Amino acid sequence: MKIQPVKGTRDFYPQDMAVRNWLIDGWKRVSVRNGFEEYDGPIFEYLKMFQIKSGDEIAEQLFSFEDRGGRELALRPEITPTLARMVNQQINSLPRPIKWFSVPRLFRAEKPQKGRLREFFQWNIDIIGIDDVLADAETIFCALDYLKEAGLTPDDIVVKISSRKVLAELLKSIGIKENQLDALYVVLDKRSKLPDEAFEEMLAERLPDENKRGKILELMAVESIKQINDCLELSKEAEESIKELSRLFELLDAMGVGDYCVFDIGIVRGLAYYTGIVYEIYDKASELRAIGGGGRYDNLLKLFGGPDIPATGFGIGDCVLGILLEEKGLLSKEISTGRPEYFVAFTDQRYIQKAVEVTSKLRLAKFAANFSYKPVGLSKQLKQASEQKVKKCIIIGSEIENNQLVIKDMATGKQELVKIEQFLTQIES
Repeated sequence: MKIQPVKGTRDFYPQDMAVRNWLIDGWKRVSVRNGFEEYDGPIFEYLKMFQIKSGDEIAEQLFSFEDRGGRELALRPEITPTLARMVNQQINSLPRPIKWFSVPRLFRAEKPQKGRLREFFQWNIDIIGIDDVLADAETIFCALDYLKEAGLTPDDIVVKISSRKVLAELLKSIGIKENQLDALYVVLDKRSKLPDEAFEEMLAERLPDENKRGKILELMAVESIKQINDCLELSKEAEESIKELSRLFELLDAMGVGDYCVFDIGIVRGLAYYTGIVYEIYDKASELRAIGGGGRYDNLLKLFGGPDIPATGFGIGDCVLGILLEEKGLLSKEISTGRPEYFVAFTDQRYIQKAVEVTSKLRLAKFAANFSYKPVGLSKQLKQASEQKVKKCIIIGSEIENNQLVIKDMATGKQELVKIEQFLTQIES
């Protein structure tokens, strides 16, 4: 019986693993240079922890199970609740601002689709303890710092930015009550994902008042921050929220990434815990799912029993990002799989032990080196070296009687004789 991998999961063969490491190494490198420290947590948590954040219905969207002690657990579908739990545990001893990043392996029990699998990796960046839009600007900058490094330009991607504060104040000015907002956000979040007719039908189910619906549709058609003033009469709170949003764009311009960013009032993000700036990153052609997204969630730590501390952050998954980079030709087929720098060959079977000895010395000197396990001819060994794309091949033959090695440059084909003591001294120094 031939067993297939579980649908929605991936096998990482060496070349796939090299691409995965290339992505994750880039995430980590950019995080550190932007001043973030790495953390991680358990791969499963109490189911209740995810229900606190996302509601009881989340249980249907993740892999949950009961352990031998009858405890309800779940494989983590995200790491933000773990972050909140960890920070709350040591909140009084952690210096602020808390700038942490993580690259967890996550799991969601969903129907696999293009760019959305049941198992994936996600880059998470969070800043906790700063109640200023500057922190939101820094997280967006960090995301773009990586995406720029990966080769994506403003012609390839766009960061669509809005504000829950702005939207909440505008909706309240229309006559929407505070306790109706969260349910309405879920509907508005689907606007770009549904045909106009289907969206308006869903909105009508949630909001029977035709006059209010008309004003919401007019509001959702706004294309710039400036147009909001022409659409509605603003309250003082709405004006302050708009000023904050405008300052964010000024900061992003100052940081040199403003050409990637646009205002889009339709960016809502359906999760109820967002409280301020929200954003999503898309391919410019809008042919794929969101590459990533995030925003401000000032109530999350409090939701998990901690103090009332502001926070902001984002997540970028590897699935959609990998598809986009491949489509743009930015995932080089030559990404290293950890190929050796040296291949140690031998011209005769009697030199095998010497080849093993030289290979071991290379490895102990922190060089990646390989050799042939079988006593095959030199031409076959050189073919192995070529297939492994090594830089240099060390050939041990009759010259060893004079304490010499042949060093072959695999790129140029040039060979030179080197004293074995000289070579070993050189690699060990």
